[in-house]
Amino acid sequence: MIDIQGLNVVFGEGDDSVHALRDVAFSVETRQTFGLVGESGSGKTTVLRVLTGLIQAWTGEIRVDGRPLSHRRDLTFYKLVQMVFQDPYGSLHPRHTIDRILSEPVEIHRLGGVEHRVMNVLEQVGLGPEFRFRYPHQLSGGQRQRIAIARALILEPKVLLLDEPTSALDVSIQAEVLNLLSRLQHDLGLTYLMVSHDLSVVAHMCKQVAIMQHGRIVEVLDTERLASRRADNPYSQQLMKAAEGYDRAVIDSFIDYQ
Repeated sequence: MIDIQGLNVVFGEGDDSVHALRDVAFSVETRQTFGLVGESGSGKTTVLRVLTGLIQAWTGEIRVDGRPLSHRRDLTFYKLVQMVFQDPYGSLHPRHTIDRILSEPVEIHRLGGVEHRVMNVLEQVGLGPEFRFRYPHQLSGGQRQRIAIARALILEPKVLLLDEPTSALDVSIQAEVLNLLSRLQHDLGLTYLMVSHDLSVVAHMCKQVAIMQHGRIVEVLDTERLASRRADNPYSQQLMKAAEGYDRAVIDSFIDYQ
């Protein structure tokens, strides 16, 4: 469903330039979940922003559902690919009702049947019709993220780009949202590309995981190797140790991979 080859992104020019992505390459199978993990600044979210068209200064080759992507995205692309952002507080317009938030994409794409689509997608994410005319500030964090997922689903895409979809939520709510995403993938045949800092989340959700460092993919692991903490790359091994929790002796043994 997604095939990326030789993806490079450079921000700035000359001595101030930053090579954010360096020859990134991976493929995501249809109806599977592929994870991108790594420390902050490793380039994970930059990959998603390139895919969704928020960053246009890139080189390389990207194909989605067999079609090559240019640097500009049209409405057809956004019916195929949608993104769920990390912050459910900042990604929803505070002065728009849930009905307007969900109706707007349908109207832009001139799909018709707005009311039916809104009611159906609310049901899909586990929210009743009573939420339709509320405002985001009247919802909990978990409910807001469900609305963000509903907004992504209302165009019936094949691909969801998930940027830390549970990191801003309480631990108890994280599991509910992850279970919702798993159910939606099964029911709707969705393909996910997920960015996360949490190795336990990607181990639960993903068939394969790419570990990123300084804009490069240093290793790709399957679920079994990730769950058993078996990695070949030294940075990957260090990242897995860090994910197990704070240990002064372990931290002192770390190497600064600059």
